[in-house]
Amino acid sequence: MGFQRADRVADLIKAEISHILLRQIQDPRLQNVTITDVEVTKDLHLAKVFFVRMGESECSDDTKEGLRSAAGFLRRELGKKVQLRYVPELMFVYDESFAYGDRIERLLAEVRTDEQEEEHETSDAGQDC
Repeated sequence: MGFQRADRVADLIKAEISHILLRQIQDPRLQNVTITDVEVTKDLHLAKVFFVRMGESECSDDTKEGLRSAAGFLRRELGKKVQLRYVPELMFVYDESFAYGDRIERLLAEVRTDEQEEEHETSDAGQDC
């Protein structure tokens, strides 16, 4: 069944908000904020905007407050750039999947290091004989 309209609008909103955050927002609380995904309801009235702040494993209250305060500006700019009858209300949600993925990556790196140490120890033990 191809893309639904809400999916196309979500992709467009993601690209536009990312561009606005990069080019037009001067708030230091929003530096290094990356939009990871956008989910729009079928009636196009609400958009959940998932975000992370690069270099941080948790979301700070400053970042949340910065996004809340910029929501009106972002919505107004979206209205100028996106040809929609109704610009969705923006709800910002911290994307915890990045922190989860980072944790898994660190655990896998730890396992790889342990395996390499074990291989090194067994190869050294075989040479002593």
